[in-house]
Amino acid sequence: MTEHPALEGENGVWSGDELDLDAYLARIEYEVGRDGELAVDLRTLTALHRAHVRAIPFENLDVALGRRVPLDLKSLQGKLVERRRGGYCYEQNSLFAAVLERIGFLVAGRGARNRSRGGTLTPVTHALLVVAVDGEQWLVDVGFGWQGPLEPVPLRDGARVEQGGWTFGIGAEDEGIHVLRSLRPQGWTDLYAFAPQTLYPGDFTVMNHYSSSHPQSRFLGQVVAQRPGPGVRRALVRDALSTVRTDGATEERVVTVGELTAVLEADFGIELDDEERAGLERVHPAGV
Repeated sequence: MTEHPALEGENGVWSGDELDLDAYLARIEYEVGRDGELAVDLRTLTALHRAHVRAIPFENLDVALGRRVPLDLKSLQGKLVERRRGGYCYEQNSLFAAVLERIGFLVAGRGARNRSRGGTLTPVTHALLVVAVDGEQWLVDVGFGWQGPLEPVPLRDGARVEQGGWTFGIGAEDEGIHVLRSLRPQGWTDLYAFAPQTLYPGDFTVMNHYSSSHPQSRFLGQVVAQRPGPGVRRALVRDALSTVRTDGATEERVVTVGELTAVLEADFGIELDDEERAGLERVHPAGV
């Protein structure tokens, strides 16, 4: 596929020069001596994507606690890297964009409509990335939660890839729309659809404001923590913990208020301070 013109000349957009790359690599447990030198190639992009998704969980806990969700790089590094917390799509993909830009990749933002919750027409609230490597575009998304890809997906009509037992595909619709799909035991399911329009950090900020404060946002007033992975996916929404395996087997159980902190730490790798623990217990459906 020919490189999209919007991916040319966009260096510096994501504040990659401000990134503490060594600290980030330590956070995702990427060791150059073991995992390979960083270069502007598909091997590096794939390895970093896989390591990021494995290490940094999807979570909305600041929104649940009624806090602001800043997207400047200093704040993102402080939260996701230094404090070893997670974040949702705007945080995760903004940080990853800075990492890729620092290494030398050409990165562009995109905005998507979530289709994973049925046929309801949703607003454009999901943020993802498109990265150019050797003249081909790749869908890059470390922030879609438990249903998201583990590695980059070729942004090519009809593409189909298997990642850790999960299968993803790319479809095309009118007006240049691309759709990321997931193959389930019952067939293909749309995850989200996005247009070729390039988005920038300021656009992510506007979308983030809606998701973190609008009364109709599904992130308000409830705990959401999710983790994709090879072979198994886990999600905690309010007090329901779900586990899904590649063969379609599903387990669900209720997490009590007394278990909440332990589940967030053990199942999702989210490290909390005392104030956060107390606040999240108050948000729990059972209260304190």
